[in-house]
Amino acid sequence: MANIKSSAKRAEISERNRLRNKSYKSAVKTLMKKYFEAVNTCKSAPSEEVLVSANTKMSLAFSKIDKAVKCGILHPNNGARKKARLAKALKTVQPKPIV
Repeated sequence: MANIKSSAKRAEISERNRLRNKSYKSAVKTLMKKYFEAVNTCKSAPSEEVLVSANTKMSLAFSKIDKAVKCGILHPNNGARKKARLAKALKTVQPKPIV
């Protein structure tokens, strides 16, 4: 334990922030995992409602990633990379538009 009051307080604050950051990162990972499962379901049994479900899960994951970046929990490049992976996964499943 720290001997100086200010360093003890900083230790408490950093522990509190670490737990908050951990919960955010865990939520991002969980949402991404659920999204990738929805995409795999869409690959195996393509239907309109499964695709809509995947889109809503992508929207939730994007929102959580953006909030984590805004709060400084994730680096902006890390958030952009995660969002790019999500978008790329859906792009392989969606039907190509007829031109």
